[in-house]
Amino acid sequence: MGEIKLDYTLQTPEERNELVKKIIDNSSPEDLTPRYLEILSDYIIFAMDKQERKQKNILTDNHMVTVNKRETSFQGLADQLEEGEDGIYGMIANDKNIIFTPKVSITKHDIETVPGLKELREAIAEVETECKAATGKRKYALKKQLIEMRQDQYVLKSSYHPPMSYINGVKSFASLDLSETFSIDAEGEPRSDCLINLFNPVHVSALLCHYSALKEEVYDKFYTDLYYLIMDLENLIDETLKQDYPLYFDLLVYKIDGKQNIEIQRLLAEKYNITYSIEYLSSLWRKKIPKLIAEKAQEKCLMWYYTTQEYGKWKRCSRCGQIKLSHNRFFSKNKTSKDGFYSICKKCRNKKGGATLRK
Repeated sequence: MGEIKLDYTLQTPEERNELVKKIIDNSSPEDLTPRYLEILSDYIIFAMDKQERKQKNILTDNHMVTVNKRETSFQGLADQLEEGEDGIYGMIANDKNIIFTPKVSITKHDIETVPGLKELREAIAEVETECKAATGKRKYALKKQLIEMRQDQYVLKSSYHPPMSYINGVKSFASLDLSETFSIDAEGEPRSDCLINLFNPVHVSALLCHYSALKEEVYDKFYTDLYYLIMDLENLIDETLKQDYPLYFDLLVYKIDGKQNIEIQRLLAEKYNITYSIEYLSSLWRKKIPKLIAEKAQEKCLMWYYTTQEYGKWKRCSRCGQIKLSHNRFFSKNKTSKDGFYSICKKCRNKKGGATLRK
């Protein structure tokens, strides 16, 4: 094979493509070996990679490894978990890339204790310095070498200090002490000092995602706090969703039964003649529904507190006629009124906006 003369001052794929065409036209068939063509292809692809990375439109090899790992993990877990894909959210952090592989970094302790790691890190630093000054084909080769060396340092670390994955911090959730004390803060809002409480939408979401497993665990354990926590959750679900938000209630039941969002989308469309996106259904399950349940828990606590513990102020809604606690939970604030609240309760004021879901 003859010597290949490539012009690395050409930066765009179009310019390099024209040069490659000329080289091929002037080469004999014997010279066009697989290796020869591979070098010419890399010459064009490297320019494309560089251009597209500037526009942030390309997934590099390293990024694709992460993406593939995430997709494989996500799909694998979704198939195995009883509550489907949303059960995964109880096992991952905010960054969805963190599923099976925890964030790993090279620490000072690793450099001091892992044989060969210090030398490898020094070699990486030398190549990085050389790469900054290199141009053309040499720079390309050094970048490829850097990628391999950086990967090697984590492989080396893992062989001596394998990462620890958090699997299950509590073997028996039912054994937790969930006793609590209620209080009312300066803003008039209920507070609980319990480790897990139904005032917190995040806690409610976690309980819903693992409802089936928790229900099974406390099936005959009437002596545990968890048994009564699950019972309170069930009562709140009925009071919050069954009458006022039947679509949400059905969605919750479908999720607990282990149905996937695509099937739930079809079932809800058949029953309510409304088609929501998969993303929106997932958002309802993880955010909207837990928030509604948590708010109902707070309202019930306020009713209990201002009925049994302290005398509360009450007023009748001028629209529905119901007597409710004179509190921001039930009436919107109005500085011009005598008691500081509107005469129409929040539920009546919001009825129009939620009519579609309350059919």
